[in-house]
Amino acid sequence: MKNMAHSNEVLALKNEAEGPIPTAWRETLSAIVEGFVAGDYRLERGVANVAPVSAETASHIREYFHDYGATLVALPDATWGPSVCIWYGDHWDALVDLRTQEVGHSDLVLHVRVIEAKPGFLIQIHLVYVP
Repeated sequence: MKNMAHSNEVLALKNEAEGPIPTAWRETLSAIVEGFVAGDYRLERGVANVAPVSAETASHIREYFHDYGATLVALPDATWGPSVCIWYGDHWDALVDLRTQEVGHSDLVLHVRVIEAKPGFLIQIHLVYVP
């Protein structure tokens, strides 16, 4: 019998149409959000495959959460349904839907750029905002 463990794997496709967030990125994206939940907007505790977050970007993200007025929570599996990425020739842009304690699925997104690296990928955090 064939092992079907990878049958639901989502690959990083290089086409210029929106697609789902690749499986390989999800654990890292979840770790980013967990850092934000803990108030570590610069990810100083470190997250593998994530570029350093500038003080300016961290400050903008902190301010946006404060102004939004809701409590960010860790990403549930349901996050990956509405979250999307798109290839732009040398990187992917990804929008990850965020959840809050007050409303569940919010209109906030985490916007990141993902570039190919050896091995794997590198995520650069752009911003958190309401599109």
